[in-house]
Amino acid sequence: MKIPRVLIIAGSDSGGGAGIQADLKTVSALGAFGMTAITALTAQNTTGVYGVLEIDPKFVARQIEACVSDIGWDAVKTGMLASSAIIEVVAAVISERKLKPLVVDPVMIAKSGAPLLNPDSIAALKAKLLPLATVVTPNLHEAGALTGREIKTLAQMKEAARAILDFGPANVVVKGGHLEGVAADVLYDGREFTEVRGERIDTKNTHGTGCIFASAIAANLAHNRTVRESVTAAKDFITAAIRASLALGKGYGPANPMAMLCQMSGIWTAEKQ
Repeated sequence: MKIPRVLIIAGSDSGGGAGIQADLKTVSALGAFGMTAITALTAQNTTGVYGVLEIDPKFVARQIEACVSDIGWDAVKTGMLASSAIIEVVAAVISERKLKPLVVDPVMIAKSGAPLLNPDSIAALKAKLLPLATVVTPNLHEAGALTGREIKTLAQMKEAARAILDFGPANVVVKGGHLEGVAADVLYDGREFTEVRGERIDTKNTHGTGCIFASAIAANLAHNRTVRESVTAAKDFITAAIRASLALGKGYGPANPMAMLCQMSGIWTAEKQ
């Protein structure tokens, strides 16, 4: 049996709730094999980001090449890319190697509010990486940074999705987790909008949700599902992960990408915390 392969290009979260750690848990839970090219190390926990050590861009490229030249890939996901130099190298390798489908999570701001990309890096992201993306998954803050607009309504989410599609990605998912009311995301493919709705869960423990959601899309694409199917399945997956989120640490605890597997085995459920 051929197992789907997902290459994850992202930063490491020492606290385990987001980044490479959450990505690997997600793709594994969804029956795919995860490989990694680490772009940065962070000293991070549930209360904040206390240090970032960027990896040399050439070494990031070497990690990518080592994975795809031997193991191959069925989908690629990018997360925290840390700098314009890393973004440019990653985009160049993705373009040269034709690494598709590609899910881009434009990680710009940590859950604690710490900035993870500077203005030059945002410009590089828009110019170099977004045109290569099969799906890009900004939250409201990231969509606002990409478009220069304030986004507070579903209608504004749709307008932002239109604007972001102009940068070149094939599909845009603007995530509405920060909106009041129902938890609705907007998928736009250049022709029509699809509202992907889920239960809104009252918890502060949502660290890693963006990473988990994007990785779930990538894992589903690796299983040869369509973009719409993959986004809808990822919405169900992240809702379950938030419902079973973990009250760890003193700040924003992590969502639990192992929720479905743990519930099947009868361990580590929200009720047992």
